[in-house]
Amino acid sequence: MGCARIFAALRRCKQLEEGEITTQLSRCLGLLDLTALGVGSTLGLGVYVLAGAVAKTVAGPAVTLSFLVAAIASAFAGLCYAEFASRVPKAGSAYVYSYVSVGEFIAFTIGWNLILEYVIGTASVAKGMANYIDSLCNNTMAETMTRIAPINVSFLADYPDIFAFALVLLITILLGIGVSESTKLNNVFTALNMVTVIIVVVAGAIKSDPANWRIDVQEIPEEYRDKAGNGGFMPWGMAGVMAGAAKCFFGFVGFDCVATTGEEAKNPKRDIPLSIVLSLVIIFASYFSIATVLTMMWPYYLQDADAPFPHVFAESGMPVIKWIVTIGAVFALCTSLLGAMFPLPRVLYAMGSDGVLFKPLAVIHKRTKTPLLATALSGLFSAVMAAIFNLNQLIDMMSIGTLLAYTIVATSVLILRYEEEHPLTVKDKSLRVGGPRATILQTCNLLGLKHPTELSATIAKCTIGIFFVCMLVCCVVMQWSTSVAVWSAIGAVLLVLLIVLYRQPRADVTKLSFKVPLVPLVPYLSVCMNLYLMAQLDYQTWVRFIIWLVIGYAIYFFYGLRNSILREKELPVMNGNGIHVKQIVTKF
Repeated sequence: MGCARIFAALRRCKQLEEGEITTQLSRCLGLLDLTALGVGSTLGLGVYVLAGAVAKTVAGPAVTLSFLVAAIASAFAGLCYAEFASRVPKAGSAYVYSYVSVGEFIAFTIGWNLILEYVIGTASVAKGMANYIDSLCNNTMAETMTRIAPINVSFLADYPDIFAFALVLLITILLGIGVSESTKLNNVFTALNMVTVIIVVVAGAIKSDPANWRIDVQEIPEEYRDKAGNGGFMPWGMAGVMAGAAKCFFGFVGFDCVATTGEEAKNPKRDIPLSIVLSLVIIFASYFSIATVLTMMWPYYLQDADAPFPHVFAESGMPVIKWIVTIGAVFALCTSLLGAMFPLPRVLYAMGSDGVLFKPLAVIHKRTKTPLLATALSGLFSAVMAAIFNLNQLIDMMSIGTLLAYTIVATSVLILRYEEEHPLTVKDKSLRVGGPRATILQTCNLLGLKHPTELSATIAKCTIGIFFVCMLVCCVVMQWSTSVAVWSAIGAVLLVLLIVLYRQPRADVTKLSFKVPLVPLVPYLSVCMNLYLMAQLDYQTWVRFIIWLVIGYAIYFFYGLRNSILREKELPVMNGNGIHVKQIVTKF
């Protein structure tokens, strides 16, 4: 293939007609199932592990604000996901969304990163659950395995976690049995999880003391003072709140698994967007309440980072509540594990169906109506990761793939909102590309266009591209410079670009069951926050991420590019008798 043909192949987009939305998967998920899946997959480690760890080491009582910032970033991404779910009710989440709107190469990049997100997500929840249970048993498993089979490799865990490995395999078997059966169990576990959260909040409120939010540094015992910051509500200042937000963002990862159920939801165009919004509201309310009572019940510097609530309730003289919370936490982490792994086979199925990954991954088992091979490989890969990596390494690796996926979805919303809807008439032809004068005038829409044209769409896309570059520069500057003048200049440029986008005519979206409000502001802010959080990750995470991308691109260029279903397009032609036949035309 020549360079031009390869470039055209990278940009080819999938076209979905209404009649195409058929599936071999079982449509059995209603609004309640989808909402429970979103809540269950997300409301796990964030409640029972993350809140205590961030409060103790990063943000103090201001962990509540950290959850708020992370919730806002996730809400922006959730709104963008919801609009795409109403546009493209297919399995595959952000992968399919970007395939339809941006092109095959970007879609593969997103799909490959979603695989990383869900593999690491499953492994991290399994690891967190194993650590939680082990901490309740005085770390017996960790000490025994470290003594029997230590792993003396710097970038791996201290020991092979057989318990985490077995947990993932158990969930894999459950998912392989069938979607309906696994979601029923998920609904029960999610209900138990919500009951546990309510018990924690009510019981914690009884023992809460607002004085724990304003502890003076002089009141902190000498042995804790070095690691307790400056005391008060924000012991580490605003920097601690933002650093905590980057960690708390992990607690919101998982709601997007709902977007992968486009071919298993009964009414995907209505139920998926609604369930995403409901999930995020429930999740934030739970996190904020939990973080509030946790830090009011017990001083932040005395929190247990591995199992905060059993520790706090034991110290507060409430042993019965301690064991209720402990049992509820185990069920919640089981639900989170199920929800974390649920999307992975669906993404593999979607990519295998399109031919950009190996096609056997798209085979659906006749009895279970699930992609059995994709599920088995997903489980095995996640189980191995859970066994050999520690929790912190897994969390960092997952965040970067998730944030990139969120960024592309938000960008795709912007692109689709400004696309040309209808071909222009001959008298308007001068505006299709436009000369310098028309381009300058249209930058602020002084031409008075009411509907998107080729000219306005081109200006919007160029503006989005410039915005990306400016935001990346802004992230670098924020890391290395404290100059107010430089920050103000970059902020002014970003504001001007937002105004230019705001002035361009947008496509009619009245037919969508859900649409992002305040476009372009919401997706614009989503991209800003996601890129900022990505910039907070350390260089080792970026190195691992680049290695993962290199492996994925090798698969795409040597296999996916030539086996994509878009490479061959069926065109109707007439044979000698005037009868329509199908001719396969190779298209790059």
